[in-house]
Amino acid sequence: MSATQPAVVNFGSAPHSVELREVPVPDIGPDDVLLQVDTVGVCGSDLHMWTGQQGWKVNYPCVLGHEFAGRIARRGANVPDQWQEGARVVSETHAVVDPDSPMTKRGLYNLDPGRRGFGAAVDGAMTRFARVPSRILHHVPDALPLEIAALSEPCCVAFNATAVNSRIVPGDRVLVLGPGPIGILCAAIARLCGAEVAIAGLERDRARLAKAEFYGCEVVIGDPLPWARGGDGLGVEGVIDATGVSAALETALAAVRPAGWITKVGWGPQPLGFSLDPLVQKNVQLQGSFSHNWPIWERVIQLLASDRLDVRPIIGGEWPLEEWRTAFETMHSGAIVKSVLRPR
Repeated sequence: MSATQPAVVNFGSAPHSVELREVPVPDIGPDDVLLQVDTVGVCGSDLHMWTGQQGWKVNYPCVLGHEFAGRIARRGANVPDQWQEGARVVSETHAVVDPDSPMTKRGLYNLDPGRRGFGAAVDGAMTRFARVPSRILHHVPDALPLEIAALSEPCCVAFNATAVNSRIVPGDRVLVLGPGPIGILCAAIARLCGAEVAIAGLERDRARLAKAEFYGCEVVIGDPLPWARGGDGLGVEGVIDATGVSAALETALAAVRPAGWITKVGWGPQPLGFSLDPLVQKNVQLQGSFSHNWPIWERVIQLLASDRLDVRPIIGGEWPLEEWRTAFETMHSGAIVKSVLRPR
């Protein structure tokens, strides 16, 4: 095994401070595995760090990538026997959590204030070998290709937002704002929950919006309020805000019916410039949704393995690690929903 390896590294806060560098193959501790990365998905957050527009702290320099699957190349002395070398696995994103945190003890380690994730606070997986704590590994069933399993993470984000933190009842009308990977996956999962779903975006999103039609969703380009107010005119039962724009919350408040709900999963660092009085007047439940935890991962892996949730339509292409820039630019342009890198 080489002492160094190529990696996509975010080395500073200025826009486009990302490049391919040689980095050391990581050492592992007694509770870790060295994972040979097969596939790593490009996330919208990777693009935000590439363009210098993220709203969270990054420990520079940092190897990007937190959506990944592969095989165990080496295991630490304390790693349980269920994790053998050669095993096909997928990893959660929670590289560091405090085991004594009250949130961790409740099983909500994704909400531990000390949580540090791959690809921003800890070196991620846009490389050939990554150090991963065995506590966040999941077995990949034989029927599930690794390149599909690697996209478990965004599916888990969407599942948490849609099936856990929203209150969908079969027959509900649900509006999803934002046709990025998370928005489209939220729409797909809302359909699995029995909702009638529309997903809204702009003219420049037309190519991505078309992918949502595979999941049986209606597509709205431009103003979503006419669709939302169809029927009795009061609005939809629920709105999932998967945009990266704070102002989308104003649209959500206009679209939701009285006593409805809004789940916000998209990050928007801009300050709000409008009144929240409609939230009160309509008696609307506003719910945030962040990340995921163990039972969500197990459920999503089974959905992927059974093809009840099919992510193939959103994969716009695969690139070797050396062509990361093309993968980033193609996804950033809106021409495709999801780029995938193959480090091997």
